Amino acid sequence: MINFEQRRLLHKYVVYDMAVQSLQRDYKVIENLKLSKVYLPILDKLLDSISQECYNSKRLLAKDKIKVVKWVKTDEYFSNLIITTPGEDQVFTYANMALKTQVEKLLISHLTGA
Repeated sequence: MINFEQRRLLHKYVVYDMAVQSLQRDYKVIENLKLSKVYLPILDKLLDSISQECYNSKRLLAKDKIKVVKWVKTDEYFSNLIITTPGEDQVFTYANMALKTQVEKLLISHLTGA
């Protein structure tokens, strides 16, 4: 069983991990743009910053022996996150649109410096 602080950290990790994955997918598309030399440095800086936060969150979770096993998309609206803890495996349900919105807010806040 995980406590409130661990759950908060897990959620932070999930949002940061999804942001990193999204940026990595977008990177391939932006490389093909005519103005890629303008956008790629911005994307590199953003990816480095968010990747570091993601790594730190994952490291703190690993210290408590909490590990994300996999995502399972249940339907178009919800996904289940399966994690392992020292006691037992647990499943958390996330709303896909809510996560997408949180990732967008995270990226915008990093871009604006807020």
